[in-house]
Amino acid sequence: MAQTRSAMQQMRVFDLAARYGFTPIVFDELGQGDWQYFDAAGTNWSRGFAIARPVLDADAILNVCCLKTHRFGGHFTLALKNTIGMVARYVPGDGHDYMRELHRSNNQRLMIAEVNRTYRPTLNLIDGVEAFVGGGPEQGERVRANVMLASSDRIAIDAVGIAILRMLGTTSEVSSGSIWSQAQIRRAADLGLGAISAEQIELVTDDENSAQLAQKVRPFLT
Repeated sequence: MAQTRSAMQQMRVFDLAARYGFTPIVFDELGQGDWQYFDAAGTNWSRGFAIARPVLDADAILNVCCLKTHRFGGHFTLALKNTIGMVARYVPGDGHDYMRELHRSNNQRLMIAEVNRTYRPTLNLIDGVEAFVGGGPEQGERVRANVMLASSDRIAIDAVGIAILRMLGTTSEVSSGSIWSQAQIRRAADLGLGAISAEQIELVTDDENSAQLAQKVRPFLT
């Protein structure tokens, strides 16, 4: 793991920004007024949480994540968990460590779902060309999954992502029980953030290989 700016430098984000004309923002360097607080009512966060205002003020949000497991209590880190990247660890002038609270809580997976109430992405993408089926988020057992997923529904895309991880062979935490009983999924469904069952998910493909993969994935969803 790394500090945000150094990680972005390592991944050449600033070089790409100069080439393609977009403006990168390092959330860790935002000022006090650049965060919006949400109170703790109805959540498992003791003091609520804060989301980066540039995200909330955006005309459209593209939520891009990877296909992988998470060994620090999240179990899997897909579209719902990716939203934690918008949440402050610290807000200037506020000494509370929100990420420490999250990762030490027995309710971490519920808390992940709860921050997703604050916004609605235009599109979610999961890059599963390579996937972690164990370990994660920064290192683990890596396999070539050769899949890309897209959906406007965070729960639907996460459910399909979990189904693919199960198909590939993954951790006991991700493999156990119904996908719809996974804490992140169940809490997000209870909050009305998307699909609540496999019957509400349509797998759309436009080539034979993708259609064959969809047929293999469908049984893992139900």
